[in-house]
Amino acid sequence: MEADDLGTYVVKFHGAGQGRKALVAEVISAGIGRGLGLPVPELVTVTVDPALAAGEPDQEVQDLLRASAGLNLGVDFLPGALDFDPRAFPVDPITAGRVLWFDAVVGNMDRSHRNPNLLQWNGMWLIDHGATLSFHHRWATAAGYDARPYDAADHVLLQSHPDVLAADDALGPLLTSELLDAALAEVPDEWLADEPGIGSADDVRAAYVERLTARRGARSTWLPLLAVAARGEAA
Repeated sequence: MEADDLGTYVVKFHGAGQGRKALVAEVISAGIGRGLGLPVPELVTVTVDPALAAGEPDQEVQDLLRASAGLNLGVDFLPGALDFDPRAFPVDPITAGRVLWFDAVVGNMDRSHRNPNLLQWNGMWLIDHGATLSFHHRWATAAGYDARPYDAADHVLLQSHPDVLAADDALGPLLTSELLDAALAEVPDEWLADEPGIGSADDVRAAYVERLTARRGARSTWLPLLAVAARGEAA
């Protein structure tokens, strides 16, 4: 979609099947990735007028536009970007290690050979993080996420020999409370309003920061297993 700032965006709608939590995960994970120095496209909020549905010939898209009135998420469109293929665009072990480490922090299970969610556009870009932060689908058991091993068996960058220990040395000190607070500040209040038992939008933000801080603190548990997987060894 072209927005009133004349930018062109891939728009993700809150009325889609994954709901607002997919948008929340996108914003938080993109904010963390950007704070760690990883290449993530710019995100903006896009206000959709349901009147747009009248001009859309596809009935399913009409229904989606009507269901998504209000704030939605726009991802900067990278014109001419190519689907990433590690055979065509080799990735060095340091970069691969940083992407794998980031994916382990946010629990990204959607970076496989089948669906790498990477684009090549003047370098490699990380996209589509709506499936991260799975703990927020069940807050009652969210603490179990903290030390959970990350399954990297199908990660698209494993063949690049990712150096996750070097990534931990470089990125671990950057994953601060200030970085997490900044990432959460980008999430609109109305997307955080449907968390029963937690409280206000700021209370929900604090719950995310608590979990991600605990995930960082549990690196001594999940990082050695990740390093084994990165070396292509059996755990």
